[in-house]
Amino acid sequence: MNIHEHQAKQILKKYGVIVPQGVFALSVDELVEKAKSLNTKKYVLKAQIHAGGRGKAGGVKILDTIEELSEAAKELMGKTLITHQTGPEGREVKRLYVEESSSIEKEFYLSCLVDRASSKIAFISSDQGGMDIEEVAKNTPEKIITTKVDLNNDKIFVGTVCDLPFI
Repeated sequence: MNIHEHQAKQILKKYGVIVPQGVFALSVDELVEKAKSLNTKKYVLKAQIHAGGRGKAGGVKILDTIEELSEAAKELMGKTLITHQTGPEGREVKRLYVEESSSIEKEFYLSCLVDRASSKIAFISSDQGGMDIEEVAKNTPEKIITTKVDLNNDKIFVGTVCDLPFI
């Protein structure tokens, strides 16, 4: 299942997780109008594509004013982002998300996926953050913890496994 960041944050919010206030839109004008409702000194604009590495590909911008937001949104909408997960063809940006800026004290990484080799749900986590999780896996694999859940037997296997691809 592929969901966008703004959709994931709405699900988390529904279950009581504190997430920054944000709005998404399918057009620049709609985004700018909705962004005016945010109570923030800086705006974080994020391209919504189904791929990691958006920030490194220019798909995440921190902006000071609504005017800067409008200009950056015009540049991003319709642009093809090429990341390590999209392949050379990239993915076209068809929706944008803007949220209030946050003061980040500590970054963590958490991913939930189906491990096809074992047919189990795998939670991959690290206290080293997510921006360079591939580098963490390569250089300090012991910093990544994989927890597999066997739903058939109600058993949980916890261990360090670094041979899973990070997608």
